Amino acid sequence: MNSQSFQPFFLVGCPRSGTTLLQSLLAAHPKITSFPESHFFTFADPKYEPKRKALGLISKRIKPVMKNYFTQEIQRPEMLNYFSPLPWVKPYSKSFIKIMMQLTEEQGNTIWLEKTPEHIYHLNLIERVLPSIQVIHLVRNGIDVIASLFEATHKYPKAWRSAKDIDSCIQDWVTAIEITKRYLDNQNHIVVRYENLVDSPEKTLESLCNFMGLNYTQEMIENYAKVSQKFVFEQGGRTVNLEIKSANSQKFYTIFDEAQQQYIKEQIAQVNLESLNQRSL
Repeated sequence: MNSQSFQPFFLVGCPRSGTTLLQSLLAAHPKITSFPESHFFTFADPKYEPKRKALGLISKRIKPVMKNYFTQEIQRPEMLNYFSPLPWVKPYSKSFIKIMMQLTEEQGNTIWLEKTPEHIYHLNLIERVLPSIQVIHLVRNGIDVIASLFEATHKYPKAWRSAKDIDSCIQDWVTAIEITKRYLDNQNHIVVRYENLVDSPEKTLESLCNFMGLNYTQEMIENYAKVSQKFVFEQGGRTVNLEIKSANSQKFYTIFDEAQQQYIKEQIAQVNLESLNQRSL
């Protein structure tokens, strides 16, 4: 494959924003290859390891994560042999990109869609490694995201590494929104509103395909439910509805009491979404 023809797209957003649904719709396109969440840059980023960060070294957390990913998640353990032996961030990260490029090429495609929502918190690192990155930001109503994130992390704390309290859920959403807003003028980034996706899926997907240099195909709507089976993770609460519709719209009012609802609404009301809404699909 001509490496210049290979185009990686990163789908990011606050967790529980509907990224698995959008991933499934896009992966149903015959020219797009996608795999389960890799969490590569989440665990590669040494920002919590000052000494390693100062030296430009990869986080010591990444190797066991990649071993599990290639052995258990996508069942291609031989790909571990292609990682750079150098422990620095850039060569090790570029090894990961090249491996995913090879797996994409095996499927006869040049577009690879990487969906790990938390990568939104590591875009600075990703763009240093991969300047040509194109990013799809999925944004969803704050109260729905916070309710879903709170519920999922309490129901499946092991899968989420811990149960999040209300303030942590709020902060995750607020931080993701603020990061997305920084990229509104960047032509390599595009913002999709979850509410628009479920209300007008064909229109939204047509615009998104245009951004990706593709023609929209009805297969995306017809086949997404089948494709989604590769990406769901029921032990972590990651599922996809068999029909495209807004999910969890009443969850906020059943999970939280009135005082908690009021508190959450007050906190997220401080986030100005006007500029974002005006420039979203």
